[in-house]
Amino acid sequence: MFIHSIEQLRTLYASPKERAVKKQLPALDVHCRQFISLSPFVVLGSQGADHALDASPRGGPPGFVKVTEAGQVLIPDSPGNNRLDTLENIIHTGRIGMLFMIPGVDETLRVNGNAHLTTAGDLLRLCTSDLKPPKLVIQVEVTQAYLHCAKAFMRSQLWDASKKIDRGCLPTMGQMIGEQTNMSGPLETDAEMLERYKNEL
Repeated sequence: MFIHSIEQLRTLYASPKERAVKKQLPALDVHCRQFISLSPFVVLGSQGADHALDASPRGGPPGFVKVTEAGQVLIPDSPGNNRLDTLENIIHTGRIGMLFMIPGVDETLRVNGNAHLTTAGDLLRLCTSDLKPPKLVIQVEVTQAYLHCAKAFMRSQLWDASKKIDRGCLPTMGQMIGEQTNMSGPLETDAEMLERYKNEL
């Protein structure tokens, strides 16, 4: 049976507890700022003009995402596959959602806001690390921020080293993409792909 209304949905769940509602903040506090400073990984959620959705990972040294004194979030755009899905979506809608993670920490930080792209020199310099300098920075005015409980990571045991999956249980990335695209030519080996990635970081 499909659920088509909020009323139907709410019959299945209890009302959220007061703490779950009140923990949502309109700006980053000291705890959110520290979380971001320790995070080497964030997933960016965005939506295009056609309502198509996208979730894209971003990574770097812990604290590669910066927070200004005024509380703006600055995300350097490192080299990728040049599809530019997230960047085009920001141009179309100016909205972004972020999920920050810290290895070994089961809690996450969710941040939503209004985003735009900038090539301002001072922001590019602020976001430049030992990796290649970014061509632009995603600048976010935060509208919502809240710490997310550990349940999902506890269930998945994501950080438990004994739960790691042997990479050999999957075909190589080259094999999978080769079959998906039906492109001719020699398949890129894992070693070749990793070496290419290292040169593009």
